This record gives sequence, structure tokens and C-alpha cells, in this order.
Amino acid sequence: MCRNIFHFERSDRGMGKGNGSDEVLVVCSDRNMGTGIAIWDMETGDRIVHIPTCASPLHGLLCLRDQFLVASQVNKHGSVGGGAIFTWALNKPQQPLRSYPLEAIGPLGCTKDGLFLAGGSPSGNVYLWEVADGRLLKTWRAHSKSLKCLSFSKDDSLLISGSEDGVVCVWSMVSLLDTENFESSCSLLHYSSEHTSSVTGLLTTSGIANSTFISSSLDATCKAWDVVSGRLIQTQDYPLGITAIVTDLAEQLLFAGGVDGSIFVSVLDIGLLEDPFAVAGDEPVVLKGHNGSITALTFSSVGLISASEDCTVCLWDVINKGAVTNLVVIPRSASNHRRVSNQFRVSVLNKCPQPANSSNGILTLLHTCSSPEDHQAPVDFKRTNSLDQQIFEMEQEQTPAAMQMKVETSMDHRTWARRMTNHVMEMNRDLQSRLLDSIQIRLLLASGNDSRATGKSKKLKIESPPPLQQEKSCPRNEQAFF
Repeated sequence: MCRNIFHFERSDRGMGKGNGSDEVLVVCSDRNMGTGIAIWDMETGDRIVHIPTCASPLHGLLCLRDQFLVASQVNKHGSVGGGAIFTWALNKPQQPLRSYPLEAIGPLGCTKDGLFLAGGSPSGNVYLWEVADGRLLKTWRAHSKSLKCLSFSKDDSLLISGSEDGVVCVWSMVSLLDTENFESSCSLLHYSSEHTSSVTGLLTTSGIANSTFISSSLDATCKAWDVVSGRLIQTQDYPLGITAIVTDLAEQLLFAGGVDGSIFVSVLDIGLLEDPFAVAGDEPVVLKGHNGSITALTFSSVGLISASEDCTVCLWDVINKGAVTNLVVIPRSASNHRRVSNQFRVSVLNKCPQPANSSNGILTLLHTCSSPEDHQAPVDFKRTNSLDQQIFEMEQEQTPAAMQMKVETSMDHRTWARRMTNHVMEMNRDLQSRLLDSIQIRLLLASGNDSRATGKSKKLKIESPPPLQQEKSCPRNEQAFF
């Protein structure tokens, strides 16, 4: 059963630097000690590291500054005595650092800088340690029922706790760190019993001045609170009990996992409004993929990750929103973005039809000679203004494809110029040949007329119709001689 999941940045020393995503997924169960902790590559799905002998309860696994894994241990059935907290260094995760508090520890929480660690017990006690030297700074009775969740505010100035009876408490870290009087009572800023069932999640947000947080419960509600005043801002109702909550990286969506395996997606609107945390009134979107209760939710740069009692972990693509409308299978080589020689060119499609005889935008040059060589290498070059416009726009965007297209276009222009030069030379040669043939024919005709004229000049008589003016003066039977 997957009880705890979260992701963190890949460590170059412990995890090995991969070629893909820099995030890895940590998964832990609460049933089998031999299962332990598994660290998976989120891109390939390969298991990178396996840490045996670990079984952690809900909210009992966390990462300190992306360098250490800390997990509270579930007491074996029938065992008595204190609990156990194991710590692994990610650069050498073989042997854990074993700590044994006075009683069993369930949920854990740590500050963002990793300096302080808090743990909650089934008896309702909370323990606060200084991580560097392991010193126990404070222990106090925070709740009358078992602790279920612990979380620090965004600025680490407040500690928020939630219990099995639905009570949510907010504690001041200034009071907790007052170590001069170890037995002094802690300063409780405020508490609430608005939830009617066990608290299952505590989530701080980046609202106005870091002053908002969300709590989820098995009473089928998520509640938004003002951390400083303890005022309940808004309640979101669901059709069933909520077991885990998380927001996306931009804190625009709230994901709430239910007891039946459904994940509800609601829109958040955090801004400078009278209501700093408002949940949209639209019905939430429901994601279905698990057959058991949701046990843990986390969000990474890849998408939403969920774990369930059905012993599965699902990765959801909730970043690219929208219904899937098309599926196309393409060769793997086509999606590798490698530079290949591509003779096929795509241009911007025209908005309106162009006249067939229009030369604007398309220039077509064809052979006029019918020699065999012409049929083997016809000249047919087309150039569109839309292509030049596309290259210009790509240059404005400073994309690498613009330079490649310019180089290919320049090569096409050179090829076209060379082919046009050969074409014009062939036309010149053809015209010269025809001109020479015409001159020769005329010379031959001229020489033949001269020879006949000189040899038979006395017998040759050329008749021509008389001019119009002479026709009136000459008799009808009279002929003119030249």
C-alpha cells in the first residue's frame, strides 16, 4: 500500500545526473518492512535506489533540503515502548541514522531551511527537534486525540497541527523555541473544531503575506483559513470524505483525493480581494483512475502524482488541459528534432485564391526547347512571397530554423541561377543556329538567282502588272518590257 509519495530535485552525487528530468519520485509503504523506500526516475520509470527496512505511516516521510530522507516508523503489531525515526543521506543511502523517541511518531513536518523537525504522536503529543545536533527543544500535549498532520507556514514562523477529532491548532515558533523553560506551556495562537471528522491534510499557500492555509477532512470538506486570525474564510463541500490535498505549482488548482479513489479538481483564486482565498462555485472536475482510497498527492513539473490503497501510483497530465480529440502515430526519428536534409518545403497558405496568370507571388520559368536534354532536366522554379514573409517573421523571433531556411533558400536561388544560365545559353545557341541556317538559305537563293540572270539574260522576260497610272495611257494589247 502506497502511503507516502513526494518528489524532489535529483542529487548529482547520490542519484546520478540523468539526461532527462531533474526530478525523482520517492514512494514508501506502511505494510511491509522489506518493501522499504523506492526512488524512481519520473521520465523513464526506472527504479534508481531501493532503501529496505522502512514502513512509514501517513505523512511520515519527508525530505530535508533535498539532501536527507527522514521517515517515522510504524510500530510492529504487538510491540510496546517507544518509536523510531530513520534518516538517510541521499549521497549514501545504505545505512540510516536511527533515532528512538519516547513514543511512536506518526506525522512529520520540517521547516523550509531544514533546521527544525516536528513529530506528532498517537497520544496527542508534539515533539520539536533541532536537526543539526538532534536536541529535543520542546514537547507538549497539543491535542487530546492522535496527531494526523503537521505543517509549517511558508515563512516557518508558525506550526499547524491537525488531529483525529477534527481540531486544527496553530502554534507560534517563537514560543516553541523558548528553551529557557522546557516545561513551560506553549503559546497557542488559536484553534478550531469546525471539522467534524479526522483531519487528513494541511496545506499552506502563498496567499497575502503567507496568511492562508487549507485543511481537508473525512467530513467531505476542505476549509480555507487565515493563519494569523484563525478566521474560517471558506468551505468547499465534496460528495465524499477527502483523504489528501495538494495544489499545482502555480497554486491555481486544488486537487482533493477521495475515499473512493476519485480526485476532485477545483479552481483557486488567490489575490488582493476581500476574500483572499476563494474557491470557484463551479462543480469540480473529477479524475478517475484508482480503485482504492487516495493516500497521498504531490505535484511536480511533469504533472499530478497520486497514490492509492490499490497499491498503484498514477501520473496525471493535468498541465496540458483540454479534451483529447486526435491521435496520430509518427516515426520516432521525426520527433527527435534532428537536423536532416529536407527537400520538402511548407509555406503559409494563402487566404484568397490567386489568379492563374498572376505573376505576383509565383514566378514560373519553363523550357521552350524540345531537345532530349530539356526533357531530362526541365527548369521549373517557383518562389512565393509568403515564404519570404515567413522567414522574416522567424528572424524577428530569432529562431534557429530561420537561419536554416535562409541557407536552404540561398542554395535554391543559386541552383535556380545556374539552371537559368544554362537555359539562356541553350536558347542563344539555338537562336544562333537558326540564324545561321536562315542566312545560308538566303545566300544560296541569292547566288542561284544571279547565275540564272547572267546566263539567260537575252531570253528571260519578266512581266509585271503595269502601274495604275500607266494602265490608262497604254493600249490593252501593249506590254511593257524591262
